[in-house]
Amino acid sequence: MSAAGTAGAARPVRLGRRSVAALVLISAVGVIAFGWPLLADSAAGLAHSKDAPWLFAALLPLLVAVVVATISDSGLDAKAVAMLGVLAAVGAALRPLGAGTAGLEPMFFLMVLSGRVLGPGFGFVLGSVTIFASALLTGGVGPWMPFQMLAMGWFTMGAGLLPGWQRLRGRAEVALLALYGAVAAFAYGTIMNLQGWTYLGGLSTGVSFVPGDPVHENLVRFLAYCLATSMGWDLGRAVLTVVLTLTVGPALLKALRRATRRAAFAAPVTFEGANEAASTPPSP
Repeated sequence: MSAAGTAGAARPVRLGRRSVAALVLISAVGVIAFGWPLLADSAAGLAHSKDAPWLFAALLPLLVAVVVATISDSGLDAKAVAMLGVLAAVGAALRPLGAGTAGLEPMFFLMVLSGRVLGPGFGFVLGSVTIFASALLTGGVGPWMPFQMLAMGWFTMGAGLLPGWQRLRGRAEVALLALYGAVAAFAYGTIMNLQGWTYLGGLSTGVSFVPGDPVHENLVRFLAYCLATSMGWDLGRAVLTVVLTLTVGPALLKALRRATRRAAFAAPVTFEGANEAASTPPSP
């Protein structure tokens, strides 16, 4: 079987030009959505609850654009979308298991491993769809949901952008994913803090957001806010992600890669014996 030696080294879901363009566009929208209050003056309405419906309305078609572009670039079929749905359903089911206790959210390690195997394009969509599904499952729909969808999309996409996807395997790969999971768990919490922190605008505390103040002064307050309010929660998320990645990660990576090969995500498999038999003329 000629493809057997390269199937494990091939990226199952290729990231082409259209996929990159769609991801850049949706990420730019996300950066603006998270960061615009830092540049607004004191007279602006700063409640993210007002812009969340508009962000959600823009996010859904952009997610569809990422899926369509990725499928177009990679030549995938309905099986790819079906696998995306299965992983999103599993992630949505995992989220309520520990989300209310010290940041222990087991879905994060699944997002890391899935992003690594499926690549950044489908990884972004998987992270966003998983948050959407879990919000519907748990009743967690609110102005924070589109921001969570963006943050989790970036979290999962980052795993797909890690180096060494062609040759890095075994303990070294698992260690890389565990390290990324720890760092990204803190980054996810920090990004989501930025979304909620602007609600505190106008309060007379040392860590509250002051509309219209210089950006660097507000960022100092924001850092103090993160240290005071969410460090313990983010630490719990990071520790659980590392533990699950190191223990369950190797087996789950093999299962995900086997599933993508069986779903024909990679290059078509050809059999050398069959080719040789077809090319050999029949004996008289």
